[in-house]
Amino acid sequence: MYKKDCIAMILAGGQGSRLGALTKKVAKPAVSFGAKYKIIDFTLSNCSNSGIDTVGVLTQYQPLDLNTYIGNGQPWDLDISNGGVFVLPPYMKAEKGEWYKGTANAIYQNLDFISRFDPNYVLILSGDHIYKMDYSKMLKYHIQKNADVTIATITVPIQEASRFGILSYDKDGKVIEFAEKPKVPKSNQASMGIYIFKWSVLKEQLIKDENNPLSSNDFGKDVIPSMLSNKMNLYGYPFDGYWKDVGTISSLWEANMDVLNNKFVLNDSNWPIMARSSALPPHYINNEAIVKNCLVTEGCEIKGEVKNSILFTGVKVGKNTKIIDSVIMDNTIIKDNCYLNKVIVGNNCIIENDVSINEKGVETIEYQNTKICSNDISLIAPEVYICEKTKIGKLSMIETSIKNLKVKGGCK
Repeated sequence: MYKKDCIAMILAGGQGSRLGALTKKVAKPAVSFGAKYKIIDFTLSNCSNSGIDTVGVLTQYQPLDLNTYIGNGQPWDLDISNGGVFVLPPYMKAEKGEWYKGTANAIYQNLDFISRFDPNYVLILSGDHIYKMDYSKMLKYHIQKNADVTIATITVPIQEASRFGILSYDKDGKVIEFAEKPKVPKSNQASMGIYIFKWSVLKEQLIKDENNPLSSNDFGKDVIPSMLSNKMNLYGYPFDGYWKDVGTISSLWEANMDVLNNKFVLNDSNWPIMARSSALPPHYINNEAIVKNCLVTEGCEIKGEVKNSILFTGVKVGKNTKIIDSVIMDNTIIKDNCYLNKVIVGNNCIIENDVSINEKGVETIEYQNTKICSNDISLIAPEVYICEKTKIGKLSMIETSIKNLKVKGGCK
């Protein structure tokens, strides 16, 4: 193998349980976003645009769709002979085999892979965030500071800081304190889960962590605090662009709406977001349709009214149907006279005539799931069928098909 200056390792094995029914069959990084993308497209595109051409993708939970989607890495220009993209699931070794136990253990189990390229630096990333970032600038900063590890940070509202790993650093950027999800945060500089290590330091720290029986084998909980307590050189790298952890239904919906409101720009020729695309015919909008402030992709057919919404590949919208502030994923069919407001609909659903979801004044307690749904958003799981005249109220999560009479006015 060719020696590399820097390689990237993407942690992409998370279940994303807070996304509810959307991640029952796929890992969080494989969830659809922004009309034609998967969440992992943003991290892979960042690597390619930053000149990092050797990428390991560590998968675990429901890996099939993600493995198939990444393939040989061609959409992201990562199909090269002296590097490229490598899917790295847990595997059996001669002495034993086990699942990835934590973020640090996942990288530890792939030390042999990293050693093949003998890099000077290793970039560790999460595969489930929406953002655009030039990692080469962070690497330059890391080298200038002669850091053992550099942690990318973003400013968050202080009332939300307890959800993150929180750093405090001096005027030179050197980290002086770190706390993982503190109850009383002392700073609003949150770790983005993006690290650059000197390869020699990373290897040493991971072996040390693996041999510690009290460790949970996590970067934020174990490795970073240990390095700080041993007075190693840790630096924070402030990032001031758009960044969203889409780990909940509410944040996923908000990030999609941010695209529509130009808070996050997808059409950027200087920093293209690349994806594996379907070869489908152009979208069709008939002369009675109304479409305002939407993203509509290949294969869609619209005969109704769609406002401030995102329609993925192959979505069909029937006559007199109204869709507002919603996200409709691939190949879903919504028939005539329907009403959807603030709904995320998974792929391959069929919604029959005269269905309403989140219509004002309608409540369906039997479908509500406030642990997953918030901000009046409802979620329809992938591959669900909803029969005609069904009414579904706000904050609902529909996980299985509705084929019989369940609510007032529903199908027979």
